[in-house]
Amino acid sequence: MDIVARARSERPLVVVSAMGKTTDALVAVLDAAVAADEGAAVAGLAAIRARTEQNARDFFGAGADAVLGELSPLFANLDRMARAVTVLKSVPPDVRDAFLAHGERISVVVARAALATLGLPAFAFDVRDVLRTDDRFGRAQPDFREIERRCAESLAPLVADGRIPVLGGFIGATADGRTTTLGRGGSDYSAALLGAAMGAEIVEIWTDVDGMMTTDPRIVPEAGLIDAISFEEASELAYFGARVLHPLTLAPAIEKGIPVRVRNTQRPDLSGTEIRAAAPSGAGPIRAIAFKKGLTTVDVVTTRMLMASGFLATLFEVFARHDTPVDMIATSEVSVSVTLDDVSRLPEIRRDLERLADVEVEPGRALVCLVGQDLKHTPGLAVRIFRAVEAINILMISQGASQRNLSFVVEEKHADEAVRRLHREFFP
Repeated sequence: MDIVARARSERPLVVVSAMGKTTDALVAVLDAAVAADEGAAVAGLAAIRARTEQNARDFFGAGADAVLGELSPLFANLDRMARAVTVLKSVPPDVRDAFLAHGERISVVVARAALATLGLPAFAFDVRDVLRTDDRFGRAQPDFREIERRCAESLAPLVADGRIPVLGGFIGATADGRTTTLGRGGSDYSAALLGAAMGAEIVEIWTDVDGMMTTDPRIVPEAGLIDAISFEEASELAYFGARVLHPLTLAPAIEKGIPVRVRNTQRPDLSGTEIRAAAPSGAGPIRAIAFKKGLTTVDVVTTRMLMASGFLATLFEVFARHDTPVDMIATSEVSVSVTLDDVSRLPEIRRDLERLADVEVEPGRALVCLVGQDLKHTPGLAVRIFRAVEAINILMISQGASQRNLSFVVEEKHADEAVRRLHREFFP
């Protein structure tokens, strides 16, 4: 809360996410309700409520009852929705989004009350009134022009008047007012969307790490902080597994030329990492190393590809039809290999692909990605990379599509060791 207080003169807009583990807990409640396990669903909600109440009493003391009174209708609504799902044994996508959105809605109430204890003119603002999306529930796409128009009409005047709006991240609404969600990690995305729509000077992402690191410090404890990084490099890192930012977070800021700064709530004295339109080169060619586990490779092999125009379009139309993005692609004369993060539609995808070619599916893969500037034109770089991991079998390689990353796929069990070896090579 002190962070917002220090920024008061800059007329901040505050976007909050659900409290730790709340969204996961809500998902578990829905799963229990769909399985008609009313006892587990009720117990799950009771645990969320008890944890929230305890946090409120720890923070607000004697003032907790007023805050809990504001929260009571939200928990009552959750209980009612969970019981209905238990009866129906199914949860429509729009109901699922409305249910999961309660994590952020609870946080808005708590954060607004906490800011008020510091005498700040904070108020709760329903983000669904401005953040309009399509109806792809669970992974809704924002309508930026409508967001910008609504922010200018209803939110900007309040901020200009010195008030501090508190909004829930992750949440949006369709044109007809149904609640949507932007996907996991979407609170960062919400902040960037609203910052861009409001013409903010900077978007600050406050998290539990010092900023963007040269790699995941859980794998490499000596990983270092990156002071500055370009939008393009940060986007590559976010997409290829860096967990600091949601992969889509940067897009609105890039389009508006707004810098993003990642900072640590526990160490606000640190400046963190600034993400700019362009950043100076680092000491070496590699800025950072990211990795993404839990991938599946799909290999499509057929001689029909030889000299056949339109085959690749037909092949990738299968993935598009099943709304499944591809992470990485490698091709040869008679084969195409891709990696998938989302395998929820894989049975249908495989069925359709097998009408075109022979298909092999291999789970348990990991993608390792090295990001920097102008890697495509750095002599000797590939030699250094593959010499560092020469003891590890490489299953796929990709570079030509980008000057900023070189990626390869290994068995998931070898990913951590590959990252350690590469970090020693490029960040001694």
